[in-house]
Amino acid sequence: MKKIKTIGVFFGGKSPEHDISIITGQLILAELRKSKKYNIVPVYLSKEEKFFIGEELGYLKFFSSGEAEENLNKFGDYNLDLKASFKKMIFKRKGLFGKKIVIDLAFPAFHGNLGEDGAIQGLFKVLNVPFVGCGVTSSAVAMDKALTKLFYQSIDVPTTKFLYYLRHDWRERKENIVKEIKDKLHFPLFIKPAKLGSSIGISKVKEEKDLINACELAFHYDDKIVVEEGVEPVLDATCAVIGNNSLRASLIQESSFDKDLFSYEDKYLNDGGAQLGQAQNNIFIPARLDSETTLKIQEYSKKIFKSLGCSGIARFDFLYNKNSKEIFANEINPLPGTLYHHLWEKSGLKIDELIEKLIKMAFKKHREENKTSYSFNSEVLNQARGIKLQMAKKKE
Repeated sequence: MKKIKTIGVFFGGKSPEHDISIITGQLILAELRKSKKYNIVPVYLSKEEKFFIGEELGYLKFFSSGEAEENLNKFGDYNLDLKASFKKMIFKRKGLFGKKIVIDLAFPAFHGNLGEDGAIQGLFKVLNVPFVGCGVTSSAVAMDKALTKLFYQSIDVPTTKFLYYLRHDWRERKENIVKEIKDKLHFPLFIKPAKLGSSIGISKVKEEKDLINACELAFHYDDKIVVEEGVEPVLDATCAVIGNNSLRASLIQESSFDKDLFSYEDKYLNDGGAQLGQAQNNIFIPARLDSETTLKIQEYSKKIFKSLGCSGIARFDFLYNKNSKEIFANEINPLPGTLYHHLWEKSGLKIDELIEKLIKMAFKKHREENKTSYSFNSEVLNQARGIKLQMAKKKE
């Protein structure tokens, strides 16, 4: 009889997007429970970076009750058993009657640092554990908005003009940086933390007098910021891609907003949130674009996905100038919030099918990666030992 696989859904984490990650995690868990094909384990990483595992953590009401922090202790904090973990993740609970949890595949639902940036993927790779979504390199580049834009330039995908700065540089030469921004870029500008999502810490700057405050705000959330030219009049477009080798692009989503930027509130709170697919008045699927522009955005999305070495699923945001008809690649989200299931459903792929495809692709990718040889017979160590012995004899 074939053993039922155990899937660990990882969410939470030490990030300003902690709460959004909980929502994504609960969505995935809810869908996996319906399938009954797998054993499901909710793995919650607290803001203090402790693992908690328990069935109750797989329900949103636990975290929305206002008593989550008080009740977490009864789930104990689990330690990852590095010695026992290989091709599986084994968590052990402390104490005389400590419980052991064995996970066959990891499904990360993190947003922001430590999870969406390749950090947790690195842990999965070290332990040789199958996991859903993009790997270390593609996740790390996609998480950093400056690296993303430099990457776009290297593969001839258009993006807006930009500059980027480190917090140390800002402290040392603030006045020079402000002058450089004014000289090289045109207002309006967008100031963003380089490695954060959900529109947290982002400002639209229309005048020079607001520039310093906007930079200070972005540096509050990150040690690196991106300053980029705005696009006006703009249409905000999103395309998702799924696959490993054979790629499928979704329809294009157009997100409408009344303010100067697509804010955190627009994405997650107003009318249920556009990112969650609930704010029906603010999203248009398919986007109000002609067929040629639609196809171009889909082709750009697949090109970025393949060139960056993405796997499983990723989402690509674009800015479209409604006057000049220019397309600018904006941000990459390697494991999108709520998987953008509403966009995939409109594209003909229901969420249960989407999740099942991602799981199968993760196992397949893991099998392929394990066919690669990492052994190489070398005489380097013997040669080094011989040189060391010769040097020792000379000293005698």
